Amino acid sequence: MKKQALTLLLAAVAVCGLVSSCGKKQQAQPQAAAPEIAVLTVEPSSASYQNSYPATIKGKTDIAIRPQVTGFITKVNVDEGQKVHRGQVLFTIDQVQYQAAVDQAEANVNSAKTAVSTAEITEQNKRTLLDKNIISETEWKMAANQLAQAKAALAQAQAALVNARKNLAYTTVTAPSDGVVGTIPNREGSLASPSTALTTISDNSQVYAYFSLSEKDLLNLIDGGNSSVDAGVKSLPKVQLQLADGTMYPLEGTVATVSGVIDNATGAASSRALFDNPNGMLRSGNTGQIIIPRKSDGVLVIPQKATYEVQDLRYVYTLNDSNVTVPTQITVQPYNDGKTFVVTSGLNPGDRIVTEGVGTSVRANMPVTPKQ
Repeated sequence: MKKQALTLLLAAVAVCGLVSSCGKKQQAQPQAAAPEIAVLTVEPSSASYQNSYPATIKGKTDIAIRPQVTGFITKVNVDEGQKVHRGQVLFTIDQVQYQAAVDQAEANVNSAKTAVSTAEITEQNKRTLLDKNIISETEWKMAANQLAQAKAALAQAQAALVNARKNLAYTTVTAPSDGVVGTIPNREGSLASPSTALTTISDNSQVYAYFSLSEKDLLNLIDGGNSSVDAGVKSLPKVQLQLADGTMYPLEGTVATVSGVIDNATGAASSRALFDNPNGMLRSGNTGQIIIPRKSDGVLVIPQKATYEVQDLRYVYTLNDSNVTVPTQITVQPYNDGKTFVVTSGLNPGDRIVTEGVGTSVRANMPVTPKQ
């Protein structure tokens, strides 16, 4: 009996040990907790961002200077990049032949005047003789006709003199407006003609920055057809110009015109912004970026890193009441600052979205522990 009792006691101890060991193994394998993930509660706010467009700068007027007569350049009176005023002499063309033409025309006029004077005397004498019935009326009419011919010849000679004087004046090429002299490819001794541009005078007191708006930009400008192009242009804010070296031009400009026609080759509408240029800092041919600032109030702004794309559709992970991720499709404004999106549909104020691990560690229907 004692041996049986001892055997039962040892068996009970062994069973308790096994039970204790199993309990410890079960405690060593607890269920994994939901990972902590950063979450953002979406609330209405303001968004400020900007769009940039490549631009080419041109003076308010870029006038190609072409001579109106042909001849050799005898003097270049200005230099490239020089500021000039309206009427200032730029080039002088050989005047010898044109001065000779003026002298000849003046001589022709004097000769024609003499012929008119002679014809007038003859006509008066013939009229006196006709009044005395000494000559026939036909003879007087012939004298009157000769006088008329002499007067016509005088008019032709005077017109030729005016033309010769104009041609002589054209040998002095002057600036048609205030501006800056461009490149001068032809110097003294070069043959100039009306088909040859001697230089360009750019009026840089104001400059135009030419840029292009895409078809989407144009549709947004006219609010999908609810507004006109002119009204859309007037509603645009002041724009800035970023220069080629990355610095910002100190003066703001205004968008002056936007073409209502979209170029089939580029799919864009030509636009033009006007900037004051009192110090002549900007020159025709400069390049840069037109910066158009935009601001929206009372909108839902989310980080771009909180979104992902599937077949050109954009999604976020929202959290339901059980803190489980739910793929939610959204739409956003086409304009952004490179870091955030303005949501136009798909989210409501108070929704919670996942802001980290999107596209990597976070997946659909995944329990998470929200971390603000």
